[in-house]
Amino acid sequence: MQPISVRAAVSMPMTAPGMRVGLFGGSFNPAHAAHRAASLLALKRLQLDRIWWLVTPGNPLKDNWDLPSIEERVAFARRVAHHPLIDVTGVEATLGTRYSFETVSALVERLPRVRFVWVMGADNLAHFARWQRWRGLAGLVPIAVVDRLGDSLCATSSRASHALAPYRVPEQHAAALADMAPPAWTFLHGLKSPLSSTEIRAAQRTQGTAPNTDDLHHPLKFP
Repeated sequence: MQPISVRAAVSMPMTAPGMRVGLFGGSFNPAHAAHRAASLLALKRLQLDRIWWLVTPGNPLKDNWDLPSIEERVAFARRVAHHPLIDVTGVEATLGTRYSFETVSALVERLPRVRFVWVMGADNLAHFARWQRWRGLAGLVPIAVVDRLGDSLCATSSRASHALAPYRVPEQHAAALADMAPPAWTFLHGLKSPLSSTEIRAAQRTQGTAPNTDDLHHPLKFP
């Protein structure tokens, strides 16, 4: 895999006023086809102009002792994403932010004319109430939750889901989400993938292999 510089890994993607941009955060350790498929689903259903994969320097809720460098993860994620509307960036390292609330706050302040939407998997909604200032994050930008195999029930019955229930937008109106004032969120169905970064890492440790984009980039279909 061709290495990239730290500067290239953490640069801010280009934007223009009025753009609709999805923010998809995570460790991406490693990035895989389900990340890509969820992004394509969000691009289509939310009618976004672009989606940014925010490769975090380190997830505050996870053990980061064996986390590859941000340059490695960004370089690999770009190979997996392989799409003109998906920007992979480690810009959180440039912003100096650690939590999602801090990152989104900084982006909204710097780019006030960009219409951001936070995109996350159903597994994250299930634990959203554990996030630092999660209510504040919901008040900053609209949120789109992408269905994930086995996580739908836990997600929709979670503490955060109940707290945000008054602000849930019917899925048929998802295309207007980016124009709505937060708090506003919707649940996007249609994508079911068994892929998990955690399980991929476990398999790598067992087999002693490195991730391969040929294995992780197979197509996933959605309506």
